[in-house]
Amino acid sequence: MDGKIMVTYKIVCKNDFNLELSIEKLLSNEKIARAIKNEFAKGVRNIELFTKENSKIFIETKKELYQFEVNKDDFADLISLAEEDATARKLVKKDCSYIELVDIQTTN
Repeated sequence: MDGKIMVTYKIVCKNDFNLELSIEKLLSNEKIARAIKNEFAKGVRNIELFTKENSKIFIETKKELYQFEVNKDDFADLISLAEEDATARKLVKKDCSYIELVDIQTTN
């Protein structure tokens, strides 16, 4: 196959934070509901907070993204190549040694 693949990855550490919350669960928290009401409906009584869709909020550690380019023939080895790229850039540390592929794009 001719062409290239642009690979985007991030380094994952043991102490990284990653939480997925539904809006419904978030609004059920009394402190959060009170803060929203105080900010957007101050002085108004009998206010109810609800959501119509099952939307989610993601809370996670902000990470820097790194990119490298490989031939399309190397698709099966992308994780190994990402690990090699991270090692060559000296990004791998004691508690930050895991690679997570974020995006894979083909280019001409």
